[in-house]
Amino acid sequence: MTTQPPPSGPDAAGPPPKVEKPRLLQDGRDMFWSMAPIVLACIALAGVLGMCSFQASGPGRGPVPTYDAPAALQADADALKIPIRLPALPEGWQSNSGGRGSIEDGRTDPSGNLTRAVTSRVGYLAPSGMYLSLTQSNADEDKLVGSINTDLVPTGAQDVHGVKWVVYEGGEDAEPVWTTRLAGPGGAVQLAITGAGGTDEYRTLAAATQTQRPLPVTSQ
Repeated sequence: MTTQPPPSGPDAAGPPPKVEKPRLLQDGRDMFWSMAPIVLACIALAGVLGMCSFQASGPGRGPVPTYDAPAALQADADALKIPIRLPALPEGWQSNSGGRGSIEDGRTDPSGNLTRAVTSRVGYLAPSGMYLSLTQSNADEDKLVGSINTDLVPTGAQDVHGVKWVVYEGGEDAEPVWTTRLAGPGGAVQLAITGAGGTDEYRTLAAATQTQRPLPVTSQ
């Protein structure tokens, strides 16, 4: 008995392979199952974010760093040997930073030569939360202001209880600098105030500094 080979070609038995439908022909059920993982992920993310709290006004203010201005300024007076004053600020002002520095060719010596100047700086937070800094130096006025911002120019003056402070200003985003030179038995010192505070806060820091006597220098 002869065995017939299985039919082949277009008359072969069995269904033809299923052709995948084009995307445009997919029905709603296909779209649902394809979107389901994304929907579930969004729900999970919304649940996580719902447990978080946000402040509409921005990040909260952290603790203010503390800085011992009396001790630091006394140490600066001893080390730098220039007249350093401790501002007598009203309640609510807080010192939060400071340090020493230098300005190459920052002062003119009695012989007319340029030499290195030294600086003592303390930063303060006013009761309004605005930051201002006070720099005390033996530098020349223009060199001290230039060490803070080279783009400032003198634009006027402020009289603070009889002491003239020269006001330097720059562009729209530049913080002004007020500066004056105070003379005394221990020599002259150039003061500079700058920061984000307003005119009243500048005047408060200026008055609190200019009314004080220089700290006594401890022999070392």
